[in-house]
Amino acid sequence: MATKTFTVEELSQFNGQNGQPAYVAIDGNVYDVTDVAAWQGGQHHGNVAGKNLSAAILKSPHGKGVLNKLPLVGQLTE
Repeated sequence: MATKTFTVEELSQFNGQNGQPAYVAIDGNVYDVTDVAAWQGGQHHGNVAGKNLSAAILKSPHGKGVLNKLPLVGQLTE
């Protein structure tokens, strides 16, 4: 179980740029999308890693089902 917590500011550092891992937050959970081909360079269909994408995923064609395939790395704190 993931135990690391991220503030919004800390999460923003994981943007997939300059060798950084790419993390995204959905519903308070932080997922690692670094190794997902569609997230190369920290971007995916206009979305940018290092952010809370809880609203954006609701508009995506794949929905939240894709989250089950991603490594959970922590929790987002408000």
